[in-house]
Amino acid sequence: MRARLAVAASERPCELREVVLRDKPQALLTASPKATVPVLVDVDGQVIDQSLDIMFWALRHNDPGLWLAPQQGTPDAMLALIGECDGPFKHALDRYKYPQRYDDISGADYRDQAVPWLASLNERLETRDYLFGDRPALADMAIAPFVRQFAHTNMDWFQAQPWPALLQWLQAWKQSGLFGQVMHKYPPWQEGAPGQAFP
Repeated sequence: MRARLAVAASERPCELREVVLRDKPQALLTASPKATVPVLVDVDGQVIDQSLDIMFWALRHNDPGLWLAPQQGTPDAMLALIGECDGPFKHALDRYKYPQRYDDISGADYRDQAVPWLASLNERLETRDYLFGDRPALADMAIAPFVRQFAHTNMDWFQAQPWPALLQWLQAWKQSGLFGQVMHKYPPWQEGAPGQAFP
């Protein structure tokens, strides 16, 4: 989702091909042997198969919201926070959300491992509307989709936590026009068919 957020925000026209991972098209396997999504194939044939790298690709072409220039802090500080999300938090999230895929019989321990980091986001958001100031930046858009996944694993539990600022930040993001735009459902792409114009 975060790759779509950046592409939509950059207004960089793309051809979107929605794929079903249990029925991976050959074009996906040819473009990226690791066969995970998202994958971006640039017009020059360059393949980018990491969502954060796709965000940078889009925003370096056009960054009207100044996501790469945080109001507070530095780009390096943003990347460090995103690294915490993509590393320890994502590790805990995967095991909390899908404990059956791992050797754990319950994801509760992994949920609890993520609590201090989520609490730190709440503390950060107590003094500002977004993670790095009063407008969204790259960190917000790179982190929010994973916080949303975490929250939706057990929404009652999440909403019962003492994180009012984090809850407000997440809710505002989910109610944004950009979120609505990228959540649009597309039919699965079939080999040989054209993709969807996006954004």
